[in-house]
Amino acid sequence: MLLGLLFTGTMYAAFAPANAEKGSDNQDEQIAAGRELFLVGCAFCHGQNGEGINSQNGQYGPSLIGVGAAAVDFQVGTGRMPMSQPGQQAAVKDKLYSDEEIEQLAAYVASLGPGPSIPTSDEYSLDHLTGEQKSEAIVRGGQLFLANCSACHNFEGSGGAMPWGKEAPSLRETSDKHIYEAMLTGPSQMDVFSNGNIAPEDKAAIIAYLNAIEDNPGYGGFGLGGLGPVSEGMFAWILGIGGLVGFAYWIAAHSARSEKTESSSEETNA
Repeated sequence: MLLGLLFTGTMYAAFAPANAEKGSDNQDEQIAAGRELFLVGCAFCHGQNGEGINSQNGQYGPSLIGVGAAAVDFQVGTGRMPMSQPGQQAAVKDKLYSDEEIEQLAAYVASLGPGPSIPTSDEYSLDHLTGEQKSEAIVRGGQLFLANCSACHNFEGSGGAMPWGKEAPSLRETSDKHIYEAMLTGPSQMDVFSNGNIAPEDKAAIIAYLNAIEDNPGYGGFGLGGLGPVSEGMFAWILGIGGLVGFAYWIAAHSARSEKTESSSEETNA
């Protein structure tokens, strides 16, 4: 028993601290590399320590202390940051950093203060559910989406206009991870839906609903951008009823009575 304890203790002392120290070193290296990237590409707007910068006209770059790694992964991973030029809203574009550099930036910003971490695929996927359970989750996700998200993103996630020159972007081509991160961090004018407001499994259900409606085929007719009754009503009034009025006017102008009236008028003039 004594030999067994000595052997176990020796093996633990030889390997466990080394592994822990190695993991710590890797984390420190990521943070250090992230800070170098941050000073070059982000500090001009957000400050050298992520404290934010205020200009004479207001806030130039918000503080990043406490936003968490998820916010960095979303903003930089979708190309919204760094911004090409100041504006009402950061536009989606091709990302400028590699996946490894995004991880390093996220690690540095996460070291500034506690915040939401980058979610794993288990958090935003329903692959672990059976077919019936997944169908029930999709129905629940649709109800949650219509109640909390459709006012801005449209009932099928096609996006829409917002006040002050902003917009709710389309969710049709957004990755599942970035949708989950957007709910966690609330980018731009979007509300923050923390796990206390919408549980993680409900966030995954919303994402499953969006994937389900994206896979649904369009059964004929014009989609009209999927913008709902406003665009459909405008199409019906302007093109539908307007076309009928124009056609009725054309019939009246080319009827036998109108031709007879024109002939009578010519005889009178003669």
